[in-house]
Amino acid sequence: MDPALIASLLVLGAAVGFAAGLLGIGGGMLLVPFMTMVLTAKHFPPEHIIHVAIATSLATIMFTSISSVRAHHARGAVLWPVVRLLAPGILIGSWIGPWIGAHLPPAVLAMTFALFITFSASQMLMDRKPAAARTLPGAPGMFTAGGVIGTLAGLVGAGGGFASVPFMTWCNVRIHNAVATSAALGFPIALAGTASNVYYGMQTPDLPEHSLGFVYLPALLVISLASVLTAPLGARAAHALPVKTLKKIFAVVLLALASYMVVKAVR
Repeated sequence: MDPALIASLLVLGAAVGFAAGLLGIGGGMLLVPFMTMVLTAKHFPPEHIIHVAIATSLATIMFTSISSVRAHHARGAVLWPVVRLLAPGILIGSWIGPWIGAHLPPAVLAMTFALFITFSASQMLMDRKPAAARTLPGAPGMFTAGGVIGTLAGLVGAGGGFASVPFMTWCNVRIHNAVATSAALGFPIALAGTASNVYYGMQTPDLPEHSLGFVYLPALLVISLASVLTAPLGARAAHALPVKTLKKIFAVVLLALASYMVVKAVR
């Protein structure tokens, strides 16, 4: 692999790992746009760039989420009962999301990504206070919420934090607990989503060399190695920052990346 490409992916992996620990977003919200930039600069087949970026992003989250959640768990911040209630729906939805994405044109996929993260960011910036009596729903509602979160995450190649963090904070879960719990949810999302992307990608011709389905293995290796080292640092920073600052960081990052994906979609 090109040394310049390796260096770019190492830097990207380090940034993604830190963001995963800091914001509980699995890193996908950062990884998909930046990996799209890198693959475009390296002249990968344009009709496959978005799909490969999304699939590879999901695969890296399997490793990043483990590193991130260990750091959050050590601080007692992960709400494991919430993880258990959301995980079944998430597993199903995360398989369905890539199936939908495999049938969408790249421009539509990029615009879908941008719309979802713009919505999530706007909710954070408005900082609307949930009703004091609002709590997380019961098991059927959590299964449904998990299915929606998993489908969206599998579709856009993210760890689900762009949906699960706003959902939990809307239900009066403290932001630090929402971020930590979202990090734990990243693993089932990544596991089912990666399996789905490999399966549907194997049926697609002319993918880049060293790909397993839609997953680009060299990028997966390099990004994962860097991200697992920096995810605990992000988790440590998350617990040191005040709630409002964390929400603003989350929102500004998402809006900036949404803007890039809109440009990518309309070109």
